[in-house]
Amino acid sequence: MVAFQSTIALRTGNTMPVLGLGTWQLTRDTADTVRYALELGYRMIDTSGDYGTQPAIAEAIGRCAISRQALFVVTKGRGNRRCLPSHQKNLAELELEYVDLMLIHRPPETGVGKELWEGLIQAKRDSLTKDIGVSNYAVEQIRALAGRTSELPVVNQIEWTPFGYSRHMLDFCQENHIIVQAYSPLTRAERLQDKTLCDLANIYGKTPAQLLIRWNLQLGTVPLPKANRKEHLKENPDVFGFRIGHDEMAELNALNEHYSSLGSLPYA
Repeated sequence: MVAFQSTIALRTGNTMPVLGLGTWQLTRDTADTVRYALELGYRMIDTSGDYGTQPAIAEAIGRCAISRQALFVVTKGRGNRRCLPSHQKNLAELELEYVDLMLIHRPPETGVGKELWEGLIQAKRDSLTKDIGVSNYAVEQIRALAGRTSELPVVNQIEWTPFGYSRHMLDFCQENHIIVQAYSPLTRAERLQDKTLCDLANIYGKTPAQLLIRWNLQLGTVPLPKANRKEHLKENPDVFGFRIGHDEMAELNALNEHYSSLGSLPYA
């Protein structure tokens, strides 16, 4: 449990749990699911205003005995302007005075979102969030955003699995002390029957899902698996008692075909 609740350092000096719970399309009694996850030891919850899960997350947090300081809540804003109303609406739905990480959900259709980023910078100054980042951004977009505001994100949250990732993105983020948060790290179950993945999981006596989570952890990325079932909520964090060997990591890395369960990887 200690390893499950270990943290990774952000560039700002704050810390973030190494594993979180994704809540996009969390369809089975969200409040009870999140509360159960918190009881199991999950401390990071990822959400967004357009997921529809924030009021239920607020209910779950209110019903648990965990202090606010022990939780790490991630939410996202969108639009083409500074979208302060979006940030305020998210906080109201979560019934929180601040979140730990606020992201631009995706780049706007035109430009890289300079006004959105300036809005997040202001939200941080106003103590509405401790840290700020982006989601679904390519390397060039991050460079352009930082070039116009002189502030880099602490996180880029992107779809990330052995079947679809970018070594260029990982190298860039590591060089600039940006953490890759991996959404849909389990391929939304679409590639869990892959023969190579299953064969490697059998070597370690783990499930394919657990191997995907462990692969992320060893890369230094932070996976955000979603789980509706209690057995999966228990199973996903059971990945700290083993380490994937060098040869098996190379086999997993070689699965990359820029696959996306959404159709395309916007950053690759």
